[in-house]
Amino acid sequence: MPPIPGSGLAKGLAVTLRTMTKKTVTEQYPDAQPELPPRTRGVIGLFEENCTVCMLCARECPDWCIYIDSHKETVPAATPGGRDRSRNVLDRFAIDFSLCMYCGICIEVCPFDALFWSPEFEYSETDIRDLTHERDKLREWMWTVPAPPALDPGAEEPKELAAARKTADKLAAQQETARQEPVQATERHADDQARAAERPTRAMGDSKQQTDQPRTDQPRTDHPRTDHSRPDQNQPNPSPKPDRPEQEGRE
Repeated sequence: MPPIPGSGLAKGLAVTLRTMTKKTVTEQYPDAQPELPPRTRGVIGLFEENCTVCMLCARECPDWCIYIDSHKETVPAATPGGRDRSRNVLDRFAIDFSLCMYCGICIEVCPFDALFWSPEFEYSETDIRDLTHERDKLREWMWTVPAPPALDPGAEEPKELAAARKTADKLAAQQETARQEPVQATERHADDQARAAERPTRAMGDSKQQTDQPRTDQPRTDHPRTDHSRPDQNQPNPSPKPDRPEQEGRE
């Protein structure tokens, strides 16, 4: 069956008539800011304190848009007789966003969480050379990085948080013990003084009377003490043993 002439126009007008009565969804940017997802890939921020100048992000970047400069410093030994250490100090960290394709490889390979995604996207410039953000500018983007999403309630707690919480609980217990020791010592001293005050004092007459009375807790022995270690002088000495006769017929 051939189509009716003008049916397509009628369908188009029907769609127009249905949408004319609905509220508009067009966002009047830049007067109204768009509501972006919290993990939107806008611009990359740098947390400089975590950077160890390992150069992994610069080596893995497919566009070679990350520039890093550093130098080494000698750290003196913390203990006497220890060995001095050397550490890398960051001099320059820059990202050329005119070359960056926002793949996120630099953020994924960073072993110390020094790079983060920021949802900010309004950093256009009139000069392309201004799109190379140095570390000061990258640090400013860190203040717009949202907090990480909450973990699943049934998920296992990270080992770092468990170790930190265990250390904090141990320090809190030590401080609580050190705070309670003086209080417990004072309470023990007060208890000792109270017991000493409640103890009755014995009169001098009672003490003398008890001293004059014979002690009955030990049994008396009326027989004289005999010393068995020495022989009695009145008893005759035992006869000496006869000498062994010499063997006769000695050959």
